[in-house]
Amino acid sequence: MLSQHQSISTSRSIMSRLTRLLICFGIFGMPLAHAQTSARVAQSAAAAPIRVLIIDGQNNHLWRVTTPLLRRILEQTGRFQVDISTTPTAPVRPALSKTATAEEKAAHEAKLKDYEGALAEYQARHEKLWSTWRPVFSNYAVVLSNYNGESWPEPIRAAFVKFVRNGGGFVSYHAADNAFPEWPEYNEMIGLGGWGNRTEKDGPYLRLRNGNWTRDMTPGRGGAHGPQHEFLIEAQAPDHPVMRGLPATWMHAQDELYDSLRGPARNLLVLASAKSPRTQEEEPLLMAISYGKGRIFHTALGHGMEALQGLGFQVTLARGTEWAATGKVTQPAPSPSALAANRASLHPVTASP
Repeated sequence: MLSQHQSISTSRSIMSRLTRLLICFGIFGMPLAHAQTSARVAQSAAAAPIRVLIIDGQNNHLWRVTTPLLRRILEQTGRFQVDISTTPTAPVRPALSKTATAEEKAAHEAKLKDYEGALAEYQARHEKLWSTWRPVFSNYAVVLSNYNGESWPEPIRAAFVKFVRNGGGFVSYHAADNAFPEWPEYNEMIGLGGWGNRTEKDGPYLRLRNGNWTRDMTPGRGGAHGPQHEFLIEAQAPDHPVMRGLPATWMHAQDELYDSLRGPARNLLVLASAKSPRTQEEEPLLMAISYGKGRIFHTALGHGMEALQGLGFQVTLARGTEWAATGKVTQPAPSPSALAANRASLHPVTASP
């Protein structure tokens, strides 16, 4: 039988060993609590959606149709939370077909009068309308522009430059590369642009020569396209996170194939291209650009409904947006057979879930 002293000593020894064991395995004290907290934080960070701001409001394309589809394409991945900021919306001058009938011409005259009245009202309220549009870029990881219209107010331009230069992401979607030819920083961000009286004064074309993209200062306009059609996309940077795992070529859905874009083209990597029937050149259509600490994904694809139904468009938009926001792509690439080279792979998308 143990004495009282021996019993107490033995009990203390057992408790000491048990305590060390518990601490060693993290069952007692801070080590496990810290580990569990760290795990929860890591899981939360991994699961937290990337905040995206889409800007629209003016465009020579149907932004009221495409913006909801862009939002749906991103959110259906489960990776993004998307908000929309709409600028003041200027009236659009009604168009008249060259083959218009007498009745259509008469109706057009009435539409013109309505347009002129709406335009006068917009111009009278212009300053007040624009003074209330103040998106807070810093609340988001990445901004996606579906905008091609009036210049933004100077405070907004300065805030946007600061946002991207300090590490914010930017996605230039289709006609957003038509916008702001007079804004030097914006043109540095998009790398290449079109229309808006862009010429050799704005920078070179990029031409693929012997496997390398070269700067071509041949005089000429910047920006053109032929009739919409399906065309073959060719990966040019297969090891880039946006392109990794995607096929070397795939058929893109009916779309405008932009050609002859030109601009500063600095800190730019062509991710994918397509051969233009107009120029017989490989034209850059997907690009990655760096500006300060910021990353820009530039897609010249996506004219309208048909193009946005293309699986290749959806996959590259989502992967490009994630890369612009984080520098990484966690979304898996589709199966090798999902993006075919002999037919356009379609994935119907609607604005509603």
